[in-house]
Amino acid sequence: MPQPAGAAAASWGRTPGVQPPPREAWLAPQRVEAIPGTNFAVIHLDVPPATSGLAIGSLVAGIGSIAVSLVVWCFGLVGASAGWGAWVAGAFAMIAVLAGGAGVVLGVLGMRQIRRAVAGIRFTGRGVAISGLVCGAVGLGLTLLGLGLSLLIQVSV
Repeated sequence: MPQPAGAAAASWGRTPGVQPPPREAWLAPQRVEAIPGTNFAVIHLDVPPATSGLAIGSLVAGIGSIAVSLVVWCFGLVGASAGWGAWVAGAFAMIAVLAGGAGVVLGVLGMRQIRRAVAGIRFTGRGVAISGLVCGAVGLGLTLLGLGLSLLIQVSV
């Protein structure tokens, strides 16, 4: 015997393994457009904005670039008198430059993605994208400065 519609809706959380639909599915439609000549319609839901993944990636890469640039400074200054500082600093500088460049590029792409809505999805996180862009640029600058200083010290010793 089929259940009444109200009983099926009331039993959502009680059946093992069956979960209720997400809360976003219960939002009121923003607009309903009937399809002429049929009993169907297109329902447009108000989609909540999402944080841009490019902006988050930019921030992670920028912070990583700053962290690795500090390693470049440490190895470059500590190992300069022993003769291996510039080599090790150069190896870590390659990683820091790649991470800093990724932070800058992802920050620019993230800000571009946030500016325009793609397929009705709005993105947020402009501040995160700007922070990632700045962290990537600072990481690049610190890396190049640290590598140059370690080369200068190693050549002069």
